[in-house]
Amino acid sequence: MPISDFANSFVCDLVAYEPGKPIEETARELGLDPASIIKVASNENPLGPSPLAKKAMAAAIDQAHIYPDGGGYKLRSAIAGKLGFDISNIVLGNGSNEIIELLCHTFLNRNAELIAAKHAFVVYRLMSTLFGARYVEVDDPDFIHDLDAMADAITENTRLVFVANPNNPTGTQVTHEAIDRFIDRLPPHVIAVFDEAYFEFLDTPPDVLKHVRAGKNVVVLRTCSKIHGLAALRIGYGIAPKPIADLLQKARQPFNTNAMAQAAALAALDDADHIEKTKAVNREGLAFYEAAFKERGMRYVPSFANFILVEVGEGDRVFKDMLKQGVIVRAMSGYKLPSWVRISIGTAHENQRALEVLDAVR
Repeated sequence: MPISDFANSFVCDLVAYEPGKPIEETARELGLDPASIIKVASNENPLGPSPLAKKAMAAAIDQAHIYPDGGGYKLRSAIAGKLGFDISNIVLGNGSNEIIELLCHTFLNRNAELIAAKHAFVVYRLMSTLFGARYVEVDDPDFIHDLDAMADAITENTRLVFVANPNNPTGTQVTHEAIDRFIDRLPPHVIAVFDEAYFEFLDTPPDVLKHVRAGKNVVVLRTCSKIHGLAALRIGYGIAPKPIADLLQKARQPFNTNAMAQAAALAALDDADHIEKTKAVNREGLAFYEAAFKERGMRYVPSFANFILVEVGEGDRVFKDMLKQGVIVRAMSGYKLPSWVRISIGTAHENQRALEVLDAVR
């Protein structure tokens, strides 16, 4: 008998997450020069890491033989101070994705349910399946989370409701009023998880943290991968009421965030110059694509994040044809959007090249 016969069936049936295609892999497969390839597939920061973070990483190398601070005291203290919380409210993760997993470890089982929007981050579905829970998908008209409908979908078995704001892959956001109304309807056995990976790109972000301060069953996720440019280090965090944070600390592995990542994140938090430069490049890139798509009569979703979703007809074909020319975008068939691709905002040169290649293949 194959060993898979002895594995959990929900693991065997799981479709693994497929990240954006790496530059080096693309170069090997297609015989291209890696330096000529443009990757606008994974919502990375086109300006690179925070310069302050780079200096902190270099300094941390000398201590690479010593285990990191398992409790992440300095970084957690800095985050707590910046946001007006106690350190006990902050949980560090190997990327904010790990906080998603810790929540599922803690609250999901075969009798539980997880609710998310139809076009939400695919990892929510993967985690729900991995823990044997029922995944409840709620329609999102015009690609925007319908929080009233999500509240209506809550049952006695619901444990987690995920709201990505702005949402990946659509780039849409929900309003302050909708969030407040939704949280007011939360029963005591349900935790609302607001995934704010792209929070820093918002000019007028909603204040979800006020609900954490009030002790509601609300967890907010943030990451250093996007605005701070530290995707390779995998460092993120969750802000939660102490009773929930304490449970997540029990569920995590010791030394789950490495010392270099902690040092880089600590420095990046105060790099206001890098944050503002990144936001400026992003605003210009979004305006560039929106104007170009309007001119071409292409349907797109106005974005509040650092990427844009555009309808191209045959998403998988366009992805493959652009790949052959050294431009990596993200096909959206895995998100039930087979006629769309997602394009991350790059530098002005990268945006122009991506658009030219898109014009050539569609």
